[in-house]
Amino acid sequence: MLITFKSRADGDVIMFGNVGRQMLAILGKDPQDAKGIVTQEQLPAAIAALRTAIEQDKTDNPPPPEADNWGRDAVDQQVQREREQNVSFARRAAPLLTMLEYARRDNTHVTWES
Repeated sequence: MLITFKSRADGDVIMFGNVGRQMLAILGKDPQDAKGIVTQEQLPAAIAALRTAIEQDKTDNPPPPEADNWGRDAVDQQVQREREQNVSFARRAAPLLTMLEYARRDNTHVTWES
């Protein structure tokens, strides 16, 4: 299942269901709703909540330390592969945060549907 966020202020943001539902919960919306709206009045609180969740995730899940190029062993190579494959919460949330900020700037709303 996919969840599509829409706003006249930005292009659509499409997320897999589990990630989209997580975002909706952070925004204070019922993740089980098939569609809904973040109104202009709700945007400041939604933006603040998403920013807080991003910062908390960065604190809880710091990136692994950088491996130097000298004598990389199998462990260093594995850490590098994991770093390259991992998509952080902050990266997943960034397009939605941008959409919310643009919607606030343009005095419009954000809708979603699944």
